Order: sequence, then structure tokens, then C-alpha cells
Amino acid sequence: MSEVINQIIKSKIYGIIREDNTQKAIEIAHAYLEGGIKVIEVNSTIEAVKKISSLEGVFVAQGGVITSQQAHLGIEAGAKLLVSPILQMGLAKVSSAYKIPLILSATTPNEAYSAWKVRVPIIKIFPIKDLGGATYIEDLLRPMSFLNVMPCGSVKTEHIAPLLKAGAKAVGMGRELYVDKNYEQIVQSTKDAVKEASCISD
Repeated sequence: MSEVINQIIKSKIYGIIREDNTQKAIEIAHAYLEGGIKVIEVNSTIEAVKKISSLEGVFVAQGGVITSQQAHLGIEAGAKLLVSPILQMGLAKVSSAYKIPLILSATTPNEAYSAWKVRVPIIKIFPIKDLGGATYIEDLLRPMSFLNVMPCGSVKTEHIAPLLKAGAKAVGMGRELYVDKNYEQIVQSTKDAVKEASCISD
């Protein structure tokens, strides 16, 4: 596996930023890094991707990728990982050509299996809250334990342990870490999430 995928699995917490304001996105990224999150999905401006990619010790994922053009722009800006909110199989060609890993999103078992078939190293399961949380992960993995899944969507700190115990390799967290919080509060909420994940053994 690539270094960025290994880092996601090692840390178990994957940070997501969905913010149109470039400076705000950069501030959140700094707080994530200080709190212990090293892989950050950026759903923001290309300028934000460039600036965050230049920070020391960070792996930036270009989020929200649906088209090849978006993928190319993210790669040029420094992204080390491409992430699509849907099962966009066409992105596998771009991923292969640039040797940059790709995460696709799935809702159903069929979609998750389809992503695995095109060698997606980690499959984002979204929106996990609406799908049933840890119980859904257990049900999904029972017949397909070979899948590496990362549930995302309204994940709170108290959901981390149940999701990881259910078999998820990592969990994606975003708004729950930073919305309506100042810098220090984002750092603290990030530290809390990282600590919670570190208590779960592989």
C-alpha cells in the first residue's frame, strides 16, 4: 500500500475539511495537524489544496473529485490522494496513470465490492449515520471481510470505538471536529478523536 493509505490505517482518524473560504480551510488544517491528524481531505479551493499541501507532515487528499479535470487540478496542486463522493469508476484510470491512490465512496454492498474490484485500497462508506452506523459496518463486512472500509458522515467521537470494533480500518471526521469552534477547540476535539481511536487495537 502507499504511504498515505498506510498512514490512514495507522492513525485510524481521517480529517475532512469542507469549507469554501480558503483561509478558514487552512486554519482548520493547521488545527488538525496540531491535534494529530496527518491525512486531510480538502473540499475547498485549489489554492487551499496548494497551501495545505505545503505544510510539513501532512498528506492532502483532493476531495469531491467527480471528473478527470478535477483530479488533474488536485494532483497539480500537490494532492497525494484522490477522493470521490461517488462510485466514479472512471477515476481509476487517472489514479493508475499518476500512481496516486484513489478512494471511492459506496453506500451498498454491491458498490463496495465494485470499488474493491478496481483495487480501491480504502472504500469510504457514506453516509454512515443514515446507513445504520456500526451495525451496518458489521453487516457489510460479515460476508466481505476483505474490504477495507472507512465510514464517514456525521461521525462523532463517541462513534469511533464502535465503528472500529465493527471492522472499519479508519473513520472520517469533518464538521463534528470544527463547526462552531475556535482554533483551540478544534485542536482539542481533534486530540480527543485521535486519543479515542488509539485506544482500539488492530
